Amino acid sequence: MSKIFIVGVTGGVGSRLAPKLLKSGHEVTGLYRNEEQEKFLKDLGVNPFFADLMDITTEDLIEATKGHDIIVFSAGAAGSGTNRTTVIDYETPVKLLKAAKVNNISRFYIVSAFMDSIRDKPRNKSFEHYIKMKRDADNEVVASNLDWVILRPGTLVTSEGDGLVNLQRAIPYGKVSRGNVASVLDALINEPSIKNEIFELVDGNSTISEAIKAVKR
Repeated sequence: MSKIFIVGVTGGVGSRLAPKLLKSGHEVTGLYRNEEQEKFLKDLGVNPFFADLMDITTEDLIEATKGHDIIVFSAGAAGSGTNRTTVIDYETPVKLLKAAKVNNISRFYIVSAFMDSIRDKPRNKSFEHYIKMKRDADNEVVASNLDWVILRPGTLVTSEGDGLVNLQRAIPYGKVSRGNVASVLDALINEPSIKNEIFELVDGNSTISEAIKAVKR
């Protein structure tokens, strides 16, 4: 099994992903920034690493990710301002990519954004900036020469999900439960033959095992 470092482990997707990975026998380290989150992570069985993404350096992440096999990025600024969006959604993945290369970590998974998000609604400057930062981060991942997977979920819904999804390289925009995103990410991590792929994800009609089987080349 693998040692996995998660950025975003206390979020809606990451907090659901970590227990699944632990159940599969992986060792998980998760980054947190609020002191009260430490006990939550320890109770899950996650090794906690304290840091704030607004302050963390590449050198900090090199030290934090030493000895790991896989990096997962599932954090987001969540509409908290353009500066935070730039730092969290773009600069942090770039720092993680550099750390991965220094530490010879070959596998990198990132939860990105559906690039067609709310295209039918009036354009919002801050949201357009968010999409640009996600796209720019994705471009850095693709150019990294690592074994990467980019997962682009639709609008996130706070529920566990029913385990039925639509996972393909290009699909119509829609909604997806955070639980289903975590389950798909878990399945992708446990299928290392799937790499250098960009997938879009919404709730659908296929079981996760069927969806994973369908996207394997």
